Amino acid sequence: MALRLRVRHAAQVVLVCCNGERVLKGAEMKNLVIYESERDQGLSIVVDEGGKIAAVGFDGDVDARFAGAQYEKEIDASGCSVVPGFVDAHTHPVWTGDRVHEFAMKLAGATYMDIHAMGAGIHFTVNCVRSSSEDELASSLCQRLWGMVACGTTVVEAKSGYGLNLEGEVKMLRVLERGRREHPITISSTYCGAHAVPKGSSMEAAVQDVLEVQIPHISSLCSSGELCVDNIDVFCEKNVFDIEATRKILKAGQKLGWKVNFHGDELHPTSSAELGAELQAHAVSHLEHISDEGMQAMAQVGCVGVLLPTTAYILRLRPPPARKMIERGMAVALGTDFNPNAYCMSMPMVMHLACILLHMTMAEALVASTINSAAALGVSDRYGSLEVGKMGDFLILNTSKWEHLIYKLGCHGEVIRYVVKGGRVIHPR
Repeated sequence: MALRLRVRHAAQVVLVCCNGERVLKGAEMKNLVIYESERDQGLSIVVDEGGKIAAVGFDGDVDARFAGAQYEKEIDASGCSVVPGFVDAHTHPVWTGDRVHEFAMKLAGATYMDIHAMGAGIHFTVNCVRSSSEDELASSLCQRLWGMVACGTTVVEAKSGYGLNLEGEVKMLRVLERGRREHPITISSTYCGAHAVPKGSSMEAAVQDVLEVQIPHISSLCSSGELCVDNIDVFCEKNVFDIEATRKILKAGQKLGWKVNFHGDELHPTSSAELGAELQAHAVSHLEHISDEGMQAMAQVGCVGVLLPTTAYILRLRPPPARKMIERGMAVALGTDFNPNAYCMSMPMVMHLACILLHMTMAEALVASTINSAAALGVSDRYGSLEVGKMGDFLILNTSKWEHLIYKLGCHGEVIRYVVKGGRVIHPR
């Protein structure tokens, strides 16, 4: 019997859940499934030749079950803990041209929309992306994906949205497609052509272009196999795309089988949470200004709230009401919102901020970064927990207790020993 990987002698394995749960809501988020070693028995994980988990259990039980098996690689995890690979549920990783100059403006008191109104912000990045070649964008994307892997991310949602016209959006989606082929990380690709109203245009004209030009052409490229789009996103915000425009665009994508997963209720209350529930969206992100009615509606239909504490921190926004969401029975996920406005690709940092700023427990933060973030992307049947039959994506930590990954602020480099993807070590390379 040839198998891909055997991990032996681990002190602790955090499965997250173990009964095939696809999402954990409300109070369920506090209860992690954790296997602990015993004095004479460590813990083992076996990954089969297809990259899926074949067994998790005590060393002796796994030895007996897989007697005589040959492994491509064996890892001695003595004194180590193991957690699922992180699923980053919200990123914008395809761009060129940094916006460090805008950081100084924010420190001086400029708001996100102040900068946007000046023609900077998203518009600055759009100009950079439009003038960059596909190869330039692909090179920077690859470097960023490796940076995410070093932070423990094994699945990432990645958006277009800095093209704002057909040529630019298709170029970004092609770059994401190259990332799928050329990088071991799993990419969930999101079309976000309605990320902003292009300079010199109007919301009405932008909506018409998205509906009548961009979506039909991108759909044809998907049908021919040139592109693969998993999700559709709109920035539903005051002075950007209003609720009716957002509804039209999301429904158009939904008809094509794209999962609804959009920005909402970030800077102003827009009833985005209610719209997400109405459309039975997989997820709505940000939600700093979610209403009580929106929480109830999202909880009822199982729409995941993707919270982005780095953005609230960097923009000095009021944090999303995570505690209230969880108490109302919502499923909460986390993402980095990696982009030139909020440059953070570290899920351990996001988890730390979620605990401090959003008052989440460490267990809730881990659930939100694994099974629930996978649910936000519709992939929790394959990722987000260490269960037999799921992909063998996990982190081996240089500590016997997994909580050190959150506790040691900014020190994930010393805590993460290995990042394993489909049973193969991809970090360190």
